[in-house]
Amino acid sequence: MEQQVIRDRLKLLRKAMEENGIDFYMIPTADFHGSEYVSDYFKVREYFCHFSGSNGTLLVWQEGAGLWTDGRYFIQAAKELEGTGVELFRMGEEGVPALVDFVVGMLGEGQTLGFDGRVVSAAQGRLFEERAAASGKTLCMVCDRDLAENIWEDRPAFPAGEVTVLGEELAGESVSEKLEQVRKKLEENRADALLLTRLDDLMWLFNIRGCDVECNPVAMSYGYIARDEAVLFVQQKAVDDGLREYFARNEIVLRDYWEVEGCLRKLAPGRRVLVDPHCCSYALYRIVRERQTVVEGTSPTEMLKAVKNPVELEHMREIYLKDSAALTRFICWLKTNIGRMEITEVSAAEKLEEFRREIPEFIGLSFPTIAGYGSNAAMMHYEALPGSCAVLKPQGFLLVDSGGQYLGGTTDVTRTIVLGEVSEEQKRHYTLTAMGMLRLSAARWLHGCTGRNLDILARGPLWEQGLDYQCGTGHGVGYLLNVHEGPQSMRWRYGSGQEAVLEPGMDITNEPGVYIEGSHGIRIENVMVVQNDIKNEYGQFLHFETLTWVPLDFEAIDESCLTPDTRRMLWDYQHKVYEKLAPMLDETEREWLRRETKYGCRF
Repeated sequence: MEQQVIRDRLKLLRKAMEENGIDFYMIPTADFHGSEYVSDYFKVREYFCHFSGSNGTLLVWQEGAGLWTDGRYFIQAAKELEGTGVELFRMGEEGVPALVDFVVGMLGEGQTLGFDGRVVSAAQGRLFEERAAASGKTLCMVCDRDLAENIWEDRPAFPAGEVTVLGEELAGESVSEKLEQVRKKLEENRADALLLTRLDDLMWLFNIRGCDVECNPVAMSYGYIARDEAVLFVQQKAVDDGLREYFARNEIVLRDYWEVEGCLRKLAPGRRVLVDPHCCSYALYRIVRERQTVVEGTSPTEMLKAVKNPVELEHMREIYLKDSAALTRFICWLKTNIGRMEITEVSAAEKLEEFRREIPEFIGLSFPTIAGYGSNAAMMHYEALPGSCAVLKPQGFLLVDSGGQYLGGTTDVTRTIVLGEVSEEQKRHYTLTAMGMLRLSAARWLHGCTGRNLDILARGPLWEQGLDYQCGTGHGVGYLLNVHEGPQSMRWRYGSGQEAVLEPGMDITNEPGVYIEGSHGIRIENVMVVQNDIKNEYGQFLHFETLTWVPLDFEAIDESCLTPDTRRMLWDYQHKVYEKLAPMLDETEREWLRRETKYGCRF
């Protein structure tokens, strides 16, 4: 039924393409701000192809359609696209063309590529221009058409939730202090102004939070920061009198969200405007470059936001400990009740949320909980749904990747939990994953390294056995903001513009895994913070401080796989978990945790 609905929608889209003189139509996963997670209004790609992952681009032409997505979603996308007529292009795999190469190769002379320029980044729009020119083809682009507008009849409303202020006792710095830092960076870049379009950067800079994207406390907005003014474009219905007073007190000019294009067109010509082409939309980029000099570069807010200040870090330590206790209590409940009552993937996720809701600072989830049982866990970003989810049995693994938004931090943690008998292969895979997580946690390195230099510590035990996971090892995490944050990341292979030096104060996840289609999935994820270590004649050394303290599952450990070092690391981590969490648990939970961590035993 769903497959026929998708085919019917694609038929209507192709008709609209023909009426608008468009030969190929591109639909990315994005809103007007290049966000990874978007509100329902912007889920156009999902509407036309049924794929629900957070990353993917749909390309439609009269004779066919294709979806490009990354390794996190290969299994999920194959299932969701089945029967829709949309072909899956597995990005990064040998022989699979990049989207831009496919489009340029398919386009005939004088044919037209169409897209909504507000949801395509400037970098991607320019890439199409450059590749077409290099091929000798004349590429016609129609970049002002949202063809879903007249097809999607019950499209959700444009998001416009309430905007609130995040006090300095939580933010750690005032708006004026942050604006001063940004303006210093503008001088270093010889720029007169910054056009800021990333929602989480805007929330950080102006010490505000919103609710326009599920699980991400952001508000639809733009910012224009010059040396003598700061303008915030936000929907007026999202702002109350108290917020207006706050902005006036901080000398921030408020303009309506929908005025941004007109205001950019009215700017006096000749200014040097700093624009991040990977975040700014192609539509806004084209407006700025008409009359201004575009200075391309990463927005200074990205790095400033990524390095957490002392106040933020102190709140994060407290929140992560409370969040770790909530997940540990859930694991205790699950292992105690499995086989005694019916528990599904959905009810397990709901129970975990109940434990988190007991934390006073809890606001909501940081992303929809991934609770994958058995073979479902092989889909990295699987989401269980009522009516179609698996019932848990006292055997195999349950993978739970979850997190919360709190007044004091954003959490992200994964544990793979033994529910009963597991195979020797599953134990080996779990142990190798745990070894990688522990090895990376213990890293010590010289300043100047990026995630590329350290990734092998997590991936090494798997590579040695001919195994791998088709995704990165780690990403930054926001502070009461998006669960995925840059520029820091941990991976062995980078695209252009993705690599960043690991700086003190950055937080980053540590999440190796094994994913065997049709069998099982394993992931273990902690969050860590980069800290200064010793400094000597060789330079500044750094190490990781662990924030996540949730027990690993000894029932899945194959002792024969462990090296002396990783055995010591494992026991040390388990004992610290007990010492940190025991005071936060009741007597039953505390005794269970003592047994689970083998506290008091010698390794």
